Amino acid sequence: MSRLLAAALTVMLAAALAVGAALGVVALLEARPDQPNTPLISYERAGQGS
Repeated sequence: MSRLLAAALTVMLAAALAVGAALGVVALLEARPDQPNTPLISYERAGQGS
């Protein structure tokens, strides 16, 4: 196997692995349930005027 062919196969394998990892991360993020958007601290307003 020539070096050029080995390099091309290595690049293709690395690209396929990167795409697979990216799709896996997206799938994991989509599978996680949405978190509620509630503030940790809330300030009550005393009145409309100052």
